[in-house]
Formats: sequence, structure tokens, C-alpha cells
Amino acid sequence: MFRIIITLLIFCCISLTINAQEISLKKGYPDRHVVMKGDTLWDISAKFLQDPWLWPKVWNLNRDEIKNPHLIYPGDVIVLDMSSGSPQFKLLREAITVNPDVVIEPLAKTAISTISLNTIAPFLSQPLIIENEQLKTAPRIIAGQDNRVILSPGTRIYVREILEGANLNWHVYRQSNALVDPDTKKILGYEATYLGDAHVTKFGNPASANIVKAKEEIFVNDRLLPFNNDIVANFIPRAPEATVQGRIMTIYGGVGEAGVGSIVSINRGSKEGVEAGHVLAIKSFGRLVMDKEARAKKPYSFKEAFKDNKSDLVKLPDERVGLLMIFRVFNNISYGLVMQTEHAVNQFDAVTNP
Repeated sequence: MFRIIITLLIFCCISLTINAQEISLKKGYPDRHVVMKGDTLWDISAKFLQDPWLWPKVWNLNRDEIKNPHLIYPGDVIVLDMSSGSPQFKLLREAITVNPDVVIEPLAKTAISTISLNTIAPFLSQPLIIENEQLKTAPRIIAGQDNRVILSPGTRIYVREILEGANLNWHVYRQSNALVDPDTKKILGYEATYLGDAHVTKFGNPASANIVKAKEEIFVNDRLLPFNNDIVANFIPRAPEATVQGRIMTIYGGVGEAGVGSIVSINRGSKEGVEAGHVLAIKSFGRLVMDKEARAKKPYSFKEAFKDNKSDLVKLPDERVGLLMIFRVFNNISYGLVMQTEHAVNQFDAVTNP
């Protein structure tokens, strides 16, 4: 015999318009959805809502609650209730009633996340972007065991300098490409190529450490940065409070265009109020075109026409092509995951408030 335990996730009714954001239900939305392993909150919300990123508003979570939101597990049933005239989600859980003398301990379950963490995991745990010449002042490998050139796992290395009280576990990096702001042409930071991991066995100057993992070849003069223990993996989608206007700088994965699931970097960070969880609209950056007819009507000489060439250029309007959600923020740069696309996303496309 089954007993249905109904847990209300929304404590009051909400209108279909909240903070100027209209909550539109998707055409043909289901009455309920059984949560399965591999589901994400974004995917589930997309079954019900036109704009999945608005689910925290539909679920009526405040800022304290969204720091550690409702726990939803595979096997749970999410129901959309419209009986009050406005959408309400209810969470149904099934519990088994058994003989009082029998104790059944359920298997441990992992709550589903907002987005799939597999794609972005390396971008959460590794620096990847180094600002303010941080890598130049980081501890440096000055020698390897037995004068080895390539430092492989199990090799002893000597590092300058890691003093008493510092971290024991470190990532090994090498500075790579400069990240240039498409608008100002200033260098905002440098990409750091992740090479592997090292574990300190003795502090000092130099310190001793062992290479424990090597993704690529590690050499003398490569740098070390401490493990990042402050990882935020719970992302609550929401619009930025302040106006954000930026551009996509890079698309990761060796592709020329970005689609759903692609990771991009943008030229805006915490200095501009960007936070993990912010959802931004992606707009194709309007190209410049020549207004040939306007130019032809000008009666001046070829020399004057050539000089005045720029006045005949017209910038086409930016067109929305998708959405991205920010999942990691630096001072001047942020990483985002492309969540929806209507057309291909390109390098230098604009990003703005949704």
C-alpha cells in the first residue's frame, strides 16, 4: 500500500506577472513529471515554462532559501497545480508502509542539480583564468628528480617557494593566451593551461612535492596554484539586478560556434555586478554594412567620398539568439553555459539582461 506525502513547495499564490517578468506556460505542458536520474531543474522547468530560468519565481523562493533550495530526488513527482488560477508546483513523494517490525532503510539518493555539472566541472575546480599577473608570482618548479626534463606522475619536484602553513595540494599550470576585451582592446587576463596536480611533502624554499597527476607534459618553470576549495555548484537562475552589457570573448571546445551546452567567457565580472546564476540574453552582434544608395547620392569627388567612407556605414541591430547562465565569476571575466539557442552563437556576440 502506498501513501502519498504531498509537500507544498510554494507557500502562496503568485500572479502570472512578477517583477515585470511574465510567467508563460509552455504549450502542451504536462500535468506532472516523474523525476529521473540525470534530470536537472532547468530541464524539468523547460517542460512546463516558456522561460525555464524563471522557475525560482514560480516556486516563490526567497534569497535565503535559494542558497540551499528544496531537495528533489529521482522518483519524486512534480505536479503543476492551476486550481488557484495561478501556477503552483507541488512535490509528491511515495512512501511504503510495511510491517512495524520490519525496518527498511532507503538507498542514499543524490538531489538533482540546476544544471548538469559534468560539463562545467573542470571550470569550477581549476582557475583557468589568471588575472593581475597572478601566475608570474605563483610558486615555480625549479628542478625535478634526477635532472628529469619531463616531470611525470611519481616524480619528485622542487618548488620555489611554498612555506609552512600553505596548502598541501596544488594544481600545475602554464600561462597561455591573453583574453582581450573586444570593446576596449585591453588584456583582462590570461588563460592558464592546466597540466596536472602536485602534493607537497616538505615546506621550504625550495619545497619538495610529488607530481600525482599529469594531464599534459610538465616542465621546470611551470607554476603552481592551490586547489580551489570554494566551489559553488548550486546555481539559481535569475536576472542581474544591475544592467549588464558585455561581449562573448571565447568559445571553448575548439569550435567556431556555440550551441546548447557550450561554455563561453564574457568580458564582464564581479566588478560589473555579475554573479553565479545570472541569466543573460545572447544577441548576435549587428554587423556594419555600407549604405550604397546613400553614398551614391553624395555629389562630392572620389577623394571626399573615400574620406567620408565611415559616415555611410550602418550598424545592424543586435538580434537575440539565445540564453546563457553564468556559473563562475572573476573580477573582469565570467564563464557562462549556453542554455538555449535559436541560432548559432558566435565569438563577440553581445550579452545583456534577459
